[in-house]
Formats: sequence, C-alpha cells, structure tokens
Amino acid sequence: MPAHIHHSKIAGTTWSPAQYLRFGDHRLRPALELLERVPLAAPRAVYDLGCGPGEVTRLLADRWPSTTVYGLDNSPQMLKKAAEETSRVQWIEADIEGWTPTEAPDLIYSNATLHWVPDHQALFPCLLGFMRPGGCLAVQMPLSWDQPSHRLMRTTLAEGGPHGSPLGSAELRESVGRRWVEDAGYYYNLLASAAGSLDIWETEYLQVLEGEDPVLEWVKGTGLRPILNSLDAAERDIFLAAYAQRLREAYPMRPDGRTLYPFRRLFIVATT
Repeated sequence: MPAHIHHSKIAGTTWSPAQYLRFGDHRLRPALELLERVPLAAPRAVYDLGCGPGEVTRLLADRWPSTTVYGLDNSPQMLKKAAEETSRVQWIEADIEGWTPTEAPDLIYSNATLHWVPDHQALFPCLLGFMRPGGCLAVQMPLSWDQPSHRLMRTTLAEGGPHGSPLGSAELRESVGRRWVEDAGYYYNLLASAAGSLDIWETEYLQVLEGEDPVLEWVKGTGLRPILNSLDAAERDIFLAAYAQRLREAYPMRPDGRTLYPFRRLFIVATT
C-alpha cells in the first residue's frame, strides 16, 4: 500500500447515518448480492472496509458465527451508530489508505466505499495481496460518475453561482471531478494475474423512490456529502436550489408520485 494516498476532502467529510439509512433497502440490496457470491465456508478473519453504520458487518458476523469480524470506517459518526447495537464485531476507526490488517484476512469485503479511495492501480492488488491463500476480495462500487445525477452535480458546482460562476474552491471541483471508478476491464487487468478466480459483473437497479426531490435526498447521503461539507452556508443554499431544479428535470416525478432513478453498480469477487 502506498504510504501517501491523499483525499483530504473525503477524509474530512462529515457523514450522516440517518441520511444514509433513509434509503436502506436500496442500499442494502447490492451489499447482500455481493455477500451471496462470496465462496468461503469458514473464514477465520473478515474485514468490512467502509462499514458505515454496521448493518452488513453484523450480517457477516451472523453468517460466520465463529469468525473474527472487523468493521473499519474513518467516520466516528458512523462507528458510533454501528456500536449502538450489541454485536461481537470489533469496530476500528481508520482510513483505508495506509491501513494494514492486524491479522491476515480470509475475506476483505467492501460495499460502496472504495470509490472514495484514489489510486486503484495500487490499492486493489495491495488488498488482494493481504489475503491468506484461498482468501477473497469482494467489492461493490457505484458506477455513478456518468449518471445525470452526478454529471449535474459537477456542472452545478462549475457554473451554478451568480452569472454562471463556479461555486466552492478549485480543489473541491477537482476532487469531485475525479473519475472514481474505472470500467470492468480495468479491474480485470489489475487482478487477473494474482487471482485464482475472478468474477466481475455489473447490475443496473431501477430504483423507485418516493417523496419530494428524492434523487437529491439520495445523493445527500453519499456523493453530495463532500460538496455540502465544503461550501459555506450561502454557497450551499445556492448550490442546492440550482441542483434540485436540474434533478427535477432529469428525473421527473411519475403520475403515481414516484421517481425512477436508474443506478448502475460494479461487483468484483477475486479469490487467491
């Protein structure tokens, strides 16, 4: 693992467990589908990287009752929420970059987290290299960079201010503009030579959302957090008003009052 992978905007982001869990069913489904494809019968040590409020981490502990399970996250707010429910999971506050497991993993599981971490060319082979023989790296990441919701996020930041001026700092706009997940073939090339088996697939979920501005509320729990945390109050209000209007046009409410939000995700299961 490189000693200096830096993403200060993300590391300094304040996360809201309540906002994230507003769409718990939609967020949980890909996590469960990833877990179902893990081919391990009795792992000794399991790490959940980016465990958030710990829902899936507790499921890992339930699936393998004799396994040591660690939940790792860099958000104290998320870990506090995770620890509210009694479990045998060992919670760890740490950044993924620079992290080294305390014991060799049989499974590193990561649902909707590693897109926040840059330098996948170094990160993914490093994580696979931590494994015991026969171990498994199981990852799910959103393929949201090209979606209208996320293109409009960047556009609004670049030209949503008065008279089409940019909002926030140049550093923020550069950070948000980074393409955080590559295509499936990129990860195949990264992992194929070191993996005994490699299963990569994509799924698009047609998410049916309810309420006012539901796509805005969705991204407030994930991709929008670094922007909201980095803008001052006045700029935040300007951004949200302009962004919400653009989202309503891109994702119109249906006659039944619901909004359709297609969301594509990438899954990787690599065993050593």
